[in-house]
Amino acid sequence: MRPAQQPVGLQLTRTARTVSRAFDDALAQAGGSLPVWLVLLAMKTRNLASQRELAEAVGIREATLTHHLSAMETAGLISRQRDPANRRIHIVELTAAGDEMFMTLRAAAIDFDQRLRGGISEQEISRLRGVLARLADNVRPAAG
Repeated sequence: MRPAQQPVGLQLTRTARTVSRAFDDALAQAGGSLPVWLVLLAMKTRNLASQRELAEAVGIREATLTHHLSAMETAGLISRQRDPANRRIHIVELTAAGDEMFMTLRAAAIDFDQRLRGGISEQEISRLRGVLARLADNVRPAAG
């Protein structure tokens, strides 16, 4: 079946996997990974007060985040400490090495985005964003 004859959902799934793998590879070549990038990005762009808020911002479960944060702490990218006002809450902060890794992965993400957009006009990108948003809306459960 040629791409134009494939069901849209199948073509979208295959394309998403291809792009996702390529992005993972780009981040790995820069010394990171998608989970590390998402955590660093959330920490740099949002005012998060706790590990729970960070998990919500990244879109993963707290237990999964804890695993990633432990590895990031071992690598010296973050520090974690208990909130003195509420010992159940962990405060997560970037270290200087975490800031440096953020900048490295940011450059890799920007380079990847430029490569991904190669030969595609801003008008086409704008239309693509609209189509992707409509596709997502079409599969969301109806609010009831």
